[in-house]
Amino acid sequence: MSPTYPEEVFQSKPATPALIRQTALALGKVSVPSGRDCVGLRARAERLTDLLIDAMFPRHADLADVGTADRLELASALLDVCLRQVEVLKPDAVAEALFLGLPELRRQLGTDLEAAYRGDPAAASLDEILLCYPAFRAIATYRLAHILYLQSVPLLPRIMAEYAHRRTGIDIHPGASIGDYFFIDHGTGVVIGETSTIGRDVKLYQHVTIGAKSFEVGPDGTLVKGVKRHPDIGDRVIIYAGATILGGDTQIGDDCTIGGSVWLTHSVPAGTLVLARPAVTTELGNA
Repeated sequence: MSPTYPEEVFQSKPATPALIRQTALALGKVSVPSGRDCVGLRARAERLTDLLIDAMFPRHADLADVGTADRLELASALLDVCLRQVEVLKPDAVAEALFLGLPELRRQLGTDLEAAYRGDPAAASLDEILLCYPAFRAIATYRLAHILYLQSVPLLPRIMAEYAHRRTGIDIHPGASIGDYFFIDHGTGVVIGETSTIGRDVKLYQHVTIGAKSFEVGPDGTLVKGVKRHPDIGDRVIIYAGATILGGDTQIGDDCTIGGSVWLTHSVPAGTLVLARPAVTTELGNA
């Protein structure tokens, strides 16, 4: 039987124009901490991200019949508005660094594609990775945002990274340094902090955290910013699902394997296998 509702539910009226004006006026009188005018910035940054990725991989773009040059031209216009909105002093130099870096970025993303294809037996083709793997989108967005981060562009790289986070569940700070042949399998819940460094040919699984162990506090009680807070991961490291690696002094050597659900706050030499407590098995009926 369908639920029944009182007749008055269907007779409600929207707020009156007078109430709307009164509320708008009241909102304007409430003082809160605020910064620059960011109206439209997030939408522009998200569109910019999509255009640049589509320009690097036009055969897998969301829209057909749009040439690479046209995509880059529109991206350039959006970037110019974004850079001026976040008050970059030399927007032309930043734009030049980004666009000149795109060919090298495409090469680097090609290594990430290769790592995904050879690192996942379920990957049937490169097309499948480009179109279906959320990690590739997150990595591509991170690498774009990283260029802007290195140019000391405020806010814009973080908006781009958060766009990927919202779409994929993968949170990579644009300040992290990540080498070629990077692959995140499944990906949901992965967190990589700002001062992390990750070497070449590294593979992560879902719910891996490469984060901060604790935060230094200044004399005034506020957190000290701009210090090394996150681990260094060497080359050819595999980190399995649910592992948590913390601390700016923590270094994971080359060719290490970090098992699932490991909690690690100290350095590990090259070639080490780190496991949580071994699972206990028992015959059914004897548990």
